[in-house]
Amino acid sequence: MSVLPILCWPDARLRQVCEPVQGDVSALAADMLDTMYAAKGRGLAAPQVGRMVRLFVMDIGWKEGARQPRVFVNPELDISYDRFESGEEACLSIPGVAARVMRPPELVIRWSDLDGARHQEHMTGFAARCVQHEVDHLNGLVIFDRLPPEHRDQMEKDYAR
Repeated sequence: MSVLPILCWPDARLRQVCEPVQGDVSALAADMLDTMYAAKGRGLAAPQVGRMVRLFVMDIGWKEGARQPRVFVNPELDISYDRFESGEEACLSIPGVAARVMRPPELVIRWSDLDGARHQEHMTGFAARCVQHEVDHLNGLVIFDRLPPEHRDQMEKDYAR
């Protein structure tokens, strides 16, 4: 497998809404997992490596224990919760930046695996936060887009320096 280059903000591809996956993406998913682990990340979305499809990989606990890689093809979120929590997020496409982002602390995600089987899972806590962060990438959003304007402007300026 291969480690792929990670796009950095403000690359215009990070602003694009991704197309549904059609066909076999198992090689891409394997490369994305290699890339995520090499970059010391916990999640990576296809647009972050220049592939504009609705695919992300995640392994939230590998830094504390054994690797448990997960691949999400064409994910759909059901966030019908009206409670939000603040949590710190970093992004492999915005190196050196961490921001406190408000997100619902739980969700239901539906997705396909690499064999096309459909799955559904209720997620809470850090897993829910990570999923929302990666799905944002599939929708052309980055953590700056989740900040109040006054914080966003300052963080973007600081990052650009």
